[in-house]
Amino acid sequence: MPLKDSPRSSRRQFFKKTLALTATVGLPTILPHSVFGETAPSNRIVLGFIGCGKQSKHLLRAFLQEPGTQVVSLCDVDKLKLDRDLYIATSYYERENRSGIINGIQTTGDYRDILIRDDIDAVVVSTPDHWHGLHVVHSAKSGFDIYCEKPLAHNISEGQAMVNAVRKYNRVFQTGSMQRSDSKFRHACELVRNGYIGDIQHVAVNIGGPPVPCDLPPMSVPDYLDWPMWLGPAPEHPYHAELSPHLSNDVFPNWRNYREFGGGGMTDWGAHHFDIAQWGLGMDGSGPVKVYPPDGEEIKDLTYVYANGVTMTRTNQYQGIRVNGLLFVGSKGKVMVNRGFLQTWPESLQTQTISPGEIHLYQSENHYGDFLHAVRSRQQPICDVATGYSTVVVCLMGNIAYELGRPLEFDQDKQVFVNDEEANTLMGRPMGESWAL
Repeated sequence: MPLKDSPRSSRRQFFKKTLALTATVGLPTILPHSVFGETAPSNRIVLGFIGCGKQSKHLLRAFLQEPGTQVVSLCDVDKLKLDRDLYIATSYYERENRSGIINGIQTTGDYRDILIRDDIDAVVVSTPDHWHGLHVVHSAKSGFDIYCEKPLAHNISEGQAMVNAVRKYNRVFQTGSMQRSDSKFRHACELVRNGYIGDIQHVAVNIGGPPVPCDLPPMSVPDYLDWPMWLGPAPEHPYHAELSPHLSNDVFPNWRNYREFGGGGMTDWGAHHFDIAQWGLGMDGSGPVKVYPPDGEEIKDLTYVYANGVTMTRTNQYQGIRVNGLLFVGSKGKVMVNRGFLQTWPESLQTQTISPGEIHLYQSENHYGDFLHAVRSRQQPICDVATGYSTVVVCLMGNIAYELGRPLEFDQDKQVFVNDEEANTLMGRPMGESWAL
C-alpha cells in the first residue's frame, strides 16, 4: 500500500495552473513515479534542494551520502552557487559510479519549478529565514516532505502557518536543529529530566543578540544574481555583498544580522541552544510565559520566566561560571553542554547511566538519516515542525522584547501576547508584492 496519502499529481494542480516553468538544465529523463508504491522501480527517496548557499554545501553532501537517496533538482537565485552545487552532486554520482541512476539534474532560479514536479518526494530548504514560510507552506501543499534549516521561521505568524500547512497536508518535517541528534546534548537533557541535578531552577544560555535594521549602502547587483528573487517576500532593499556574498567568499552571509531578513544571534544560535533548553525542561510544544529585556538596573540580562517558575537568561556568565553553550542549574547540581563539551556538577554525572525505567529521550545519531527514516515510516522525526516552532517562538519573543524595550507576557495556549497590541503586530509582517502564504 503506498505510504503517500494521495497522488502527487493532484497536489500540484494549484501550481501547474498558476505558475510557469522557467528554463531548466539537464532535466532527468526518468519517468515520474512514487518511490513508495508497490510497483515502484526503487525505494529511493527523490530530493530537491531549495537554496544552494553556504549551508546547502554541507547538507547536499550529507544527503548524497545517505543510502537510498537521489537528488534530481537544485534551486538558487545565485547562478554561481547553483553551479557549485550541481558540480558537487554530479561529481559525487560519477565518483560513486552511480551516474546510471540519473540522466541529469534540474537547475532553476525559481523554487516553483520544483513544486510542479511529480517525481520528487522531499525538499531540503536552506534559504535565508525570510523565505522559509513560503517555501515550507508551498512545499507542503505540493505534497512534499520537508527538511528545513533552523531557525524555523522569520516571524511567529509565518511559523504558525508552517505548522498548520505541515499538519493539514500530513507531511513529515524535520527542523535543522541538529544538536538533538548529538549524544552529549541528549545525555545532558536526560540528566535534567530524570532529576539528577534536583529541581531545575534556572537555565543560562550563551548566544548572540537581536538583529538590527538593515542600513547597508547600495551596491551594484552582480550579473549572476537575481536580486529581486533573493528579496522575494522581504521589504525592498538595495543589494549589498554582505547579504549575498560572492561564492569565493566562503563565509556565512550576514543577512541574519538584519531584522528584515533574519533574527540575529537570537535565532541563529538560539535555534540551537534555546532548543536544547526546551528539550531539557520538557517544554516542547510550549515555552516561557514572560520575557524581560535588560533595563540597565535590576534586570541585567534578557530573562524568560516559565509558568512553573523556572527562569532562563541570555548571558555568558552565571554565578562566576563562564557559560559554554548552555547551563542547567538545579537544586542539587548543574549540567553544562555544548558541541563536543559536557561538564557536570558533580563530575560523576558525566558517565551516569540512565536506567531502563527512567526517562529516555528520542535517540537519533544522524539528523539527516532520522529525517529519511521518518519519510519512509511516516513517523515524526526528532525535531518536528511543532518542536521547531516552539523553539523559534522563544527566540522571537526575546527579539520583540528587545525591540519594544519592555516586559511582555505570552499566552502559550492562544499563542499571542497578552494585552499588548503592538507586540502582537510584530508577530508577523506583510509580504512583498506577489507573495502570499
